[in-house]
Amino acid sequence: MSGHYTERRTDSVETTERKKIVFSAIQPTGTPTIGNFVGAIRNMVAMQDDYTCFYAAADLHSITVDRVPAEFRKNVTEMVALLLACGIDPEKSTFFVQSHVSAHAELTWLLNCNTMFGEAKRMTQFKDKSKKHPENVNVGLFDYPVLMAADILLYRADYVPVGIDQMQHVELARNIAERFNNKYSPTFTVPEGVLPKFGAKVQSLADPTVKMSKSDDNPNGYVLMLDDADTIRRKFKRAVTDSGDEIAARADKPGIGNLLSIYAAFTGRTVEAAEKECAGLGYGDFKLRVADAVIAGLEPIQARFADYMRNKDYLTEQMQRGAEAAAHAARKTLEKVYRKMGFIRL
Repeated sequence: MSGHYTERRTDSVETTERKKIVFSAIQPTGTPTIGNFVGAIRNMVAMQDDYTCFYAAADLHSITVDRVPAEFRKNVTEMVALLLACGIDPEKSTFFVQSHVSAHAELTWLLNCNTMFGEAKRMTQFKDKSKKHPENVNVGLFDYPVLMAADILLYRADYVPVGIDQMQHVELARNIAERFNNKYSPTFTVPEGVLPKFGAKVQSLADPTVKMSKSDDNPNGYVLMLDDADTIRRKFKRAVTDSGDEIAARADKPGIGNLLSIYAAFTGRTVEAAEKECAGLGYGDFKLRVADAVIAGLEPIQARFADYMRNKDYLTEQMQRGAEAAAHAARKTLEKVYRKMGFIRL
């Protein structure tokens, strides 16, 4: 683990000299969309040089919904390969599969007993998902914000990059950390949720008033990172635009504004520069230009992904290496928690 913190004790007082620590995780529930790439994955890659990063494929979080075991295993493997292909570097970051580090499950139980039912009940995502899947409102769905807190607190994370919809869960992690620290003495770093510093918010191609999501009932609404060129062009050709023929990022042109944001994100331009460059194009030509930019941006990632998927031994090696490094860091925190709570440790 390059660039990791060092610790020393002086007169029984622990002092720490380290880079700030970042924790982030992505659920392996299928191929991410270009919205996930622009809004989250690229930021994860960019943070590696300036922070000590712990990144995980959050497979434990993925089992709150029904899944086919064989497909689940495939999704986890593909997520590992895809994040490596995007630029997550095991030489710079600790990158692992969540379930390979048993401390996540252990700490969750300990934190459950330091979390109030009322504060867990207030989590809005539990309410939303319960309504969406009333046939499978399991305890894990209710409790997964505590698992998320365990994920974060195990690695003494200072910063947790999240979307606005996850900020409430980071606040719960902060509450749990502060309660534990006050009760048992300082143990956990109190984390801070941070929104991405850069990266456009990508909306649905079918309905630009809502966020792009692979759970969209309309498959033309989202573009997956592993979609082939023909599929990407077809989806952009069908993208919803607005009345008139002006290519401008304005509140009354959400469809064109969304396409401009995507084009800017995949070409490295500002939205303003993209607007000037594409001025005068017809909507049909403009949509194809955006499609081609996305295809060009994804092509090298898809090529690297294919190489990794042909080398499963390498993927297994990286999972093993990441699990060992993460477990080492996590175990130190977990043992400290056990001792402070009064458990007898052997």
